[in-house]
Amino acid sequence: MSSNNDLMLDVNQAAELKFAFRRNGWNNVEIKTLSEGDILADVLKVIKGQAEIRIIERLIDCDSAPFIPDGWSVEKHKKGGMFKFNPGKISLYLSKKQKKGGTGGHYLRKELSNKPVMNANVLDYLLTHPELIPEEWKWKGKCIFFWGTIYRSYDGLLLVRYLSWNGSEWYWDYFWLGRGFYSSDLAALAS
Repeated sequence: MSSNNDLMLDVNQAAELKFAFRRNGWNNVEIKTLSEGDILADVLKVIKGQAEIRIIERLIDCDSAPFIPDGWSVEKHKKGGMFKFNPGKISLYLSKKQKKGGTGGHYLRKELSNKPVMNANVLDYLLTHPELIPEEWKWKGKCIFFWGTIYRSYDGLLLVRYLSWNGSEWYWDYFWLGRGFYSSDLAALAS
């Protein structure tokens, strides 16, 4: 009989853990994190009924004033109440014209006017919590636009901000509505 100090996993138990991690979508970084410090002691408390796991509710106040870059103003900010963040509740939209080669920003803005576009508060929340950004958004050159907030630059141009991955980190930038929007320029919609 073994004590906790000399506990050894046999091959079958190790395989069970491997399949359980895979089945539940774990990656190597997450598995390494689980094995650090005393995290497993806390998991054991849950198994023994001495503790509970509580899901963190991520609420984004889409009614609050958005971040305004220096020299800009807000032209239009579509409020959205308290948005309970769930990546499954955000869809990425491309217009038919974008799929066929591209369209102008002013046309796309008009097309999106009756759709549940996400505003820049969601963009800024995701930049603060990049671990929440869906993996499928992460390919270089893809831009996720938050059309619910339209800005005016110091020189009078209308702008929309987007979220993008540069290969090593997430960042925000913007496009002028007078330019073309193509198949890599997706609109974030509440679904």
